[in-house]
Amino acid sequence: MKPIALDAMGGDHAPKAIVEGALVAQKQGIPVVLVGPTEVLQQELEAQGGHLPVVEAPEHITMRDHATDVRKKRRASINICMELLRQGEVSAVVAMGHTGATLASALFNLGRVPGVDRPTLLIELPSERGRTYLADGGANVDCKPEWLVQFAVMATAYAKAQGVENPSVGLLSIGEEEEKGNDLILRTFPLLKSAAGLNFYGNVEGRDIFRGTTDIVVTDGYTGNVVLKLSEGEARVLFGWIRQALAEGPWPTRLGAWLVRPALQRLRARMDPAEYGAMPLLGVEGAVFIGHGSADGRAVLSALRKARASVQAGLVERVREGIARLEGVR
Repeated sequence: MKPIALDAMGGDHAPKAIVEGALVAQKQGIPVVLVGPTEVLQQELEAQGGHLPVVEAPEHITMRDHATDVRKKRRASINICMELLRQGEVSAVVAMGHTGATLASALFNLGRVPGVDRPTLLIELPSERGRTYLADGGANVDCKPEWLVQFAVMATAYAKAQGVENPSVGLLSIGEEEEKGNDLILRTFPLLKSAAGLNFYGNVEGRDIFRGTTDIVVTDGYTGNVVLKLSEGEARVLFGWIRQALAEGPWPTRLGAWLVRPALQRLRARMDPAEYGAMPLLGVEGAVFIGHGSADGRAVLSALRKARASVQAGLVERVREGIARLEGVR
């Protein structure tokens, strides 16, 4: 497959963490091209003892920049990544950091899949059944019912690309009953119920996300982003409490902590955002993945793995087919 374009200047720990993850990915057979200032990246590659192809980009988008600055900084690394994808020179784009700028650059350079009103960010959360896919993760704060239906269709395409057969879809609400919810939820419910190609379960509540009641949960981007940040914060606080309780206990407790340490490490890894790597941006004309701004090398590696698997599974084609089917029955 063609290489994956990696924005080497995105994220809080760029370019060191980006290069670190890319070099490990290269050893695992994932082709990667770094995009950023050549001199800076060559120095980092030399410091880490590796070699990767580099595409020059003299500018980059910082976390202080506004999303619309991608139009002013035409030679920014994220724009160069998108140009490479549009021209067919790479198979996907991975960027860590500025979600808004990456979304703006994708729309500006790639455009939307025909029939898609708004692209959606899909996030993965751990659940009792494995993982729950939630859309939207923050790309669209205010939504229309028709958009949520499109989010469900695109999330279904992604879940199928990940090997989930006939993924179920739940609509996030304050109760399971059909008549529960605000105006957006009440108007979205019948549209999801009648949408072509969807395995609609009905309303789900917040607790159902981590139970894995449905494979997919659909909501507006405001609520979805709150869910994401709440789950990340709760995981950190919970493990902090556990460490404190075990460290401050009597010697039998400290001995028990040593014995259960491997199990706790496995649990922490399961809840660690770095294990999920990046969120796919569904609905644009290309495979685009956006990672957390605080991403380390491990998260970059996970993102590159996810991008490769999605390309091999024909993710964008699956999204096009799902939206075309939905449009065909309207």
